[in-house]
Amino acid sequence: MDLGTRLREVREARGLSQRQLAKMAGVTNGTISLIEQNRVSPSVSSLKKVLEGMSLSLADFFQFDHEAPQRDEQTFYTEADLVELTKQAGDGRMSYRVVGRSLRGRSMEIAHETYEPGADTGIEPMLEHDGEEGGIVVRGRVELTVDTQTRVLGVGDAYYFDSRRPHRFRNPFDEPCEIISSNSPPTF
Repeated sequence: MDLGTRLREVREARGLSQRQLAKMAGVTNGTISLIEQNRVSPSVSSLKKVLEGMSLSLADFFQFDHEAPQRDEQTFYTEADLVELTKQAGDGRMSYRVVGRSLRGRSMEIAHETYEPGADTGIEPMLEHDGEEGGIVVRGRVELTVDTQTRVLGVGDAYYFDSRRPHRFRNPFDEPCEIISSNSPPTF
């Protein structure tokens, strides 16, 4: 997927100019322009901030027809069925795969997150969104910052917090980290 073209298509389908979207998202007009021209690859948190200006989740942005409501009634999923939400954003060091093709009508989102060495969800801005989230580290280690508290979590360690608090996931270690997580309500 061409991230810049997709952003332009969604913005135009909503009848917004670059300037209007920038104002709604709290970013500069130049930021929107550079993303749409594929001259910059935004971090996950930066792209999420832009999409929140249109009240749009990452899942909806990457996967779904924004006009047609749909609900995924599938019960069981293979690894290949998980939907990748972050390969087009950021530097490719992070993978965020969710269970289900559509999050519409769901009360929670379940994800398999992978942070390669050097992966970082971004310090400016840190992630913030409605709801709660929690997860368990199943492989490697991750540095998690929530507000001003930072902790290194290893295999078997877990977290749970109000997602409106600024937060950041970072892997400064030499091996990948994997986390099974959940957000309620679905926000990505």
